[in-house]
Amino acid sequence: MTPAIAATGVVKSFGSVRSVSGLDLAVPAGSFFGIAGPNGAGKTTFIRMIAGLLRPDAGSIAVAGEQVWPNPRRAKELLGYVADNPPLFGRLSAREMLDYSGMLRGLPAAEIRSRGDDLLRVLDLEEDAARPIADFSLGMTKRIGLAVAMLHNPRVLILDEPFGALDPVNTQVMEQMLQKYRRAGGTVVFSSHVLDVVERLCDRVAIIAGGALVAEGAVAELAHGESLQDAFIDIVGGRELAEGDLSWLSSSPA
Repeated sequence: MTPAIAATGVVKSFGSVRSVSGLDLAVPAGSFFGIAGPNGAGKTTFIRMIAGLLRPDAGSIAVAGEQVWPNPRRAKELLGYVADNPPLFGRLSAREMLDYSGMLRGLPAAEIRSRGDDLLRVLDLEEDAARPIADFSLGMTKRIGLAVAMLHNPRVLILDEPFGALDPVNTQVMEQMLQKYRRAGGTVVFSSHVLDVVERLCDRVAIIAGGALVAEGAVAELAHGESLQDAFIDIVGGRELAEGDLSWLSSSPA
């Protein structure tokens, strides 16, 4: 089966800083796939290259068999992308943002309205549908960002820190939405620092450090009977406070 995402030898530098260094990764179609790594590991840079927002310096990336570069248009038709802080048009209302996105995707007006109604209802945004997005909290912005990404029913969903800033109720709803999407044949790829969420939701996980893939496999295989967080620290290396660090901290009054 053609992988949902296939990356080969992907390299990206910013000046003298190598952010992604020869990364190879294949994401199985129909999987719930996690990408984890320390801060600055290159996860977001890699995701933005998959989404067609950054061009790699070397290597290739394909989404459902369609090469993202040099012409990302066809690949973008097959995927939905939600950034950590979605860059939406703040002066548009939630409803207008969905209408605009649907028109860009070439969806019929009736279908845009029907799907938009469903998404606004499920994501608890019906009462806020006429408000400008600039007035939304970050959690609300993430929810409308997910609605925009799912409106055209893509084959692959790419989410960067999707559950940050969400309350437990909306986190549960989003997880249920993503599981339903996956059961219908979609592929979910998401990056997160919250490893218990990755462990609970994902079939497989890739760990990136220093811009390179350092481990990839089924969650249970990587964990080896530990929590995924403990396994992650074993793989990338951890840090602990030394005995004398912050010795000035005290609960006693000065």
